Amino acid sequence: MLAGALVMGQAAAAHEVLPTIAQLSSTPDAVQLELRMNAEAFLADVDLDGLEDTNSSAQSDDYDRFRALPPADLEREIRSNWDRISAGIVLRSGDQDIPLTLDTVEVGEVENVELTRPTRVVLSGAQPYDRAPLQLVWPEGHGTLALRQVGVENGYAGYLEGGETSEMIPQEGGAAQTGWQAFVEYIPVGFDHILPKGLDHILFVLGLFFLSPRLAPLLWQVSAFTLAHTVTLALGALGLVNVPGSIVEPLIAASIAFVAIENIFSTNLHRWRPAVIFAFGLLHGLGFASVLQDFGLPQAQFIPALIGFNVGVEFGQLTVIALAFIAVGAWFRHKTWYRSAIAVPASAVIACVGIYWAIERTFL
Repeated sequence: MLAGALVMGQAAAAHEVLPTIAQLSSTPDAVQLELRMNAEAFLADVDLDGLEDTNSSAQSDDYDRFRALPPADLEREIRSNWDRISAGIVLRSGDQDIPLTLDTVEVGEVENVELTRPTRVVLSGAQPYDRAPLQLVWPEGHGTLALRQVGVENGYAGYLEGGETSEMIPQEGGAAQTGWQAFVEYIPVGFDHILPKGLDHILFVLGLFFLSPRLAPLLWQVSAFTLAHTVTLALGALGLVNVPGSIVEPLIAASIAFVAIENIFSTNLHRWRPAVIFAFGLLHGLGFASVLQDFGLPQAQFIPALIGFNVGVEFGQLTVIALAFIAVGAWFRHKTWYRSAIAVPASAVIACVGIYWAIERTFL
């Protein structure tokens, strides 16, 4: 079954791979590159390109060992291995490379070892005499980089994947994206948060799908869910609503369990279910907003980027529904045994995962 395969493939995921966030700035005398990174993954030599979770890497044991180190010990490891970690990170000015010096390493506390912890690294180099435009090379295997130019008007903002090189970035600013460019760039960011990385959101949408083989109940639920998470996504991204992840994440898990359990005991869309789905959608929107806080939004094109992200999320949700329909709905939804053989067992698996996550996220 589709839901069962998803759960068996990813239920153990705990060490989510987050993008590296970079801030590029310059003064008349120096250039500076600040990185907020998952240093343990770099130390363990994990190939982050396309990776969703460090548990699926062959270096997961090394990652876990580094993740458990106290801040002072991890800082020593970073400094002693920095030449290897930074190999291939190149900052260019015009046609010359700028030698970068490791200035600052700030490591977060250990806390929950099942969660990533950010490390702040600051690199600096001498300003070339001509202050030519800058260009950053991001090495293969280093995963996604969100690059922001700060300290100037209309500074550059963009994303690099491992092995890519940024555009030329004028040091005086003015390289900000157009609204259309920001909109287009953030569509895949939103889609990627659903497929393949958003297992909790995938399971929730599948929970909606398995309620009934009829299209009308599904459309009512998806419409309520979409409207709700759009509202809180916007409010959260704008900073008007800020609910800690320690509250939101367990509730999201509980919402998954709720819809799946109701599927087992109900065959029809009750009048109150869209309202419940709307409330759950508000929670999921806060979860989406936390992702945007990790990536950051270009301030000059905040609204187009936000809309693009939301469009990407919707494309991801529709893709999940389409895949579920192709896998089981199109062939079996009118069979008399569809509910007992497919919908109920799949919902039971989803409910078990939701309950497990709710307990894990609350107490662990």
